[in-house]
Amino acid sequence: MTLGRRILRNWQLYLLISPVVLYYIVFHYVPMYGLQIAFKDFVANKGIWGSAWVGLDHFQRFFNSYFFQRLITNTIGLGLYTLALGFPIPIILALLMNEVQSQKFKKFVQTVTYAPHFLSTVVVVGMMMMFLNPRYGLVNTFLGMFGVKPVNFLADPSWFKTLYVLSDVWQTMGWSSIIYLAALAGVDNQLHEAARVDGATRLQRIWHINLPGIRPTIVILLILNLGSVMSIGFEKVLLMQNTLNMQSSDIIDTYVYRSGILDADYSFSAAVGLFSTVINFILLISVNWISKRFSGSSLW
Repeated sequence: MTLGRRILRNWQLYLLISPVVLYYIVFHYVPMYGLQIAFKDFVANKGIWGSAWVGLDHFQRFFNSYFFQRLITNTIGLGLYTLALGFPIPIILALLMNEVQSQKFKKFVQTVTYAPHFLSTVVVVGMMMMFLNPRYGLVNTFLGMFGVKPVNFLADPSWFKTLYVLSDVWQTMGWSSIIYLAALAGVDNQLHEAARVDGATRLQRIWHINLPGIRPTIVILLILNLGSVMSIGFEKVLLMQNTLNMQSSDIIDTYVYRSGILDADYSFSAAVGLFSTVINFILLISVNWISKRFSGSSLW
């Protein structure tokens, strides 16, 4: 059957998905036309086509810059730290909630863990500033009860990554666990009944039935997360960033913001952003290929 006939046969489905396709075309693919400024010395009054072509000069400038090593180290370090702590916790939370027998308690836990997702990034960072304030913050007040001197957490570079990751886990773990709960709902209950007859404990059933049952979902989400390890939450990092913690908080996205928006160096910032995107793309392709070869689960 030809493509045209398949479209006519299932026109309702294509009509249903058309707004999403149109959205990605208009807001994600059409703007890619502007990527060519990464290879040009862009001047606004000359336009994209009229600006001089400089090839890979902006990329070489970035690779040779003083900030290159710090930006790469911070971006990859923060991305992997977030993945290492933030990826398994929603899985554990979903497995635990799936075992709760009391529906009232389960709904209460879901409400408490889902609620932070609906807080804006500005509110979350504002709460952190209040709780971690060295003079009147709740954390330092509590530590002072044990004779610990006040710590300016947000100004200490060694604390930045931990604060970012822990607050991100707190905000997203409940919402991220929804997809795993949905996958667990599809696990055949007869397998659990058979395991109970054989004397399997609850922990054994989780390990040998639930986890294998949601493994394809875990693999797919792991691929997507690894494919965006260079794309960290720009807004939150920028709000938490200050001159004292810049050593560990400066990442590629904040550098692109300073170069492109504050310094108006559009071509250079486009080149730096394109470099980060290419790395993410390579990671996505590589991890997907490895997963498909060794586990049989992949995006395509």
